[in-house]
Amino acid sequence: MKPPFAAAFAATLAATLALAGAAHAKGDLTVKPTELPELTVGLGDSGYGVSQKKYELETGKSYSLSIKSTGKKECAFQSPGLFQNIFLRKVESGEAEVKALALTEIEFEEAGDAEIFFVPIKPGSFAWYCKGMEERGMSGEFIVK
Repeated sequence: MKPPFAAAFAATLAATLALAGAAHAKGDLTVKPTELPELTVGLGDSGYGVSQKKYELETGKSYSLSIKSTGKKECAFQSPGLFQNIFLRKVESGEAEVKALALTEIEFEEAGDAEIFFVPIKPGSFAWYCKGMEERGMSGEFIVK
């Protein structure tokens, strides 16, 4: 006969392993990302327009976001809340591919583009903006469910 704590421990361990197995995703989350609509900054006569204000995302799903600047205004693209709550796979710009653990900002001093590949890991509403241009409309949000 097993001691009572051994049976309770075995049952708890089995339940924990079952839940852990259910929480794991199947396959590689970084393969075949969902392409989000391109975000273009610097639109319109004033150069303060943006093509997209809101993005809706899901945790655990792989995405790619292409950000393009017209070059009419400098843009230091930031989203601290989102950048702190993603798995960053890579950033591509021109002929360069950057693989890093974290992202702080993508700065466009003139016309150009960059593509971010990432997986959101925490739900929430996260602002994005061109630093210093938020009041002029160069901002939006990522809503992660």
